[in-house]
Amino acid sequence: MTNLRLSYQTVEFDKLDIHLCTLRNNQEFYDPNGLAESLGISSASWPLFGILWPSSLVLAHHMFVHDTQSKRILEVGCGMALASLLLNKQQADITATDYHPEVQTFLNRNTHLNNSKDIAFERVGWADGTDSLGLFDIIIGSDLLYEDEHIELLATFISSHANTQCEVIIVDPGRGRKNKLAKLMTTFGFIASQEKPDNTDYLSKEFKGHILTFKRGF
Repeated sequence: MTNLRLSYQTVEFDKLDIHLCTLRNNQEFYDPNGLAESLGISSASWPLFGILWPSSLVLAHHMFVHDTQSKRILEVGCGMALASLLLNKQQADITATDYHPEVQTFLNRNTHLNNSKDIAFERVGWADGTDSLGLFDIIIGSDLLYEDEHIELLATFISSHANTQCEVIIVDPGRGRKNKLAKLMTTFGFIASQEKPDNTDYLSKEFKGHILTFKRGF
């Protein structure tokens, strides 16, 4: 992170604070050894992991009051991993994943900023098929559907890591692909539903997306 400009902020959840170190803006870039480039991550998309997006705030606020007791939880495409940091602070069993090579560095830094225990992390692509993650009771994510080709990859990845009884929670900002994902998830035995978040006063602009929920085995 030598040549990166950073920003620090605190996100409040009632009386619980989560401290975050993020990129200063979405113009930052640092890939001196070409690792991200070798993974197919362009200079334009490189900084997207390091910004706190509205969907991640919606997901974290949704999970703040969600029942996670005795559940094994996976955050997919975690980026700044706000939801994972929050759940970790609440003593939940959380594992985070992302494809970007810098995510774990920021995750570790932010975990220490919050004086929390380390969060299990694995860098993995949805098409890799070689991870050691195992199965989960709850799978969460936010703003994951950037391209049409992501839909099948994401649905297949989720299904391969979902317990027989599993709840999937995806916050989508409205990129026009949620119905395609829902249709595909039903082929894996999930029942789909969607809702608008109850309260988004913590956002500076109206949130036009939805919270997508997929349940199987309930």
